Amino acid sequence: MIAFADIYKSAVIHKGGENAVEAMLPPVSSASELRAMSDADYLSAISRRVFRAGLKHSLVDAKWPAFEQAFNGFDPYYCAMLSDDDLDVLMANKAIIRHLGKIKSVRENAQFVVRESKEHGGFGAFLAAWPIEHTIQLWLYLKKHGKQLGGNSAASFLRMVGRDTFMLTNDVLAVLRAHGVLVQAVPKPPASQRDLFAIQEAFLVWHKESGRPLSHISRIMSFTAF
Repeated sequence: MIAFADIYKSAVIHKGGENAVEAMLPPVSSASELRAMSDADYLSAISRRVFRAGLKHSLVDAKWPAFEQAFNGFDPYYCAMLSDDDLDVLMANKAIIRHLGKIKSVRENAQFVVRESKEHGGFGAFLAAWPIEHTIQLWLYLKKHGKQLGGNSAASFLRMVGRDTFMLTNDVLAVLRAHGVLVQAVPKPPASQRDLFAIQEAFLVWHKESGRPLSHISRIMSFTAF
């Protein structure tokens, strides 16, 4: 498997220097920063990711202040207790995006956030405690216990809140194929756990080699795609 140092050299060439590469790397929160973030902020981020799916992010983001108002600041206990009548009222709110499945997901994801917060002393504590070596398992857990967090949504949410994770963008997948981590026949995105764990193992090798966060490794990889 290619050394990460060689991937980095390629990224530097593509982007015109180390300073350019480093300036484009995503922020990564420490465990204490993850624990300090409120459960309401986590639910807001989960919900924003769900509503962004299939839509222009700028469209969703422009409406997000109205979402915050409509969902009472995304207080998890408030959202977890929304009745079907409350959902009907939200569906009539022209200031937000009126998609019934996504609006319902806020209630279900609020219940998920409340459960994990009670068990771990905060949703941020739950995320902070999850081993970086088991990132794929965290994606699968979020998909199973959350709502509409399949595909790339779990990883996208984690990236939004600063929890370290790699991302399987088309550029990253192309680089993984080019270096033999994935075969050409693997679909986009990979569907089998075998392929996902093979990807994770490669990222952990590069993580150990470079000492860099997984988020930085995948972003740097994306810079080398043609």
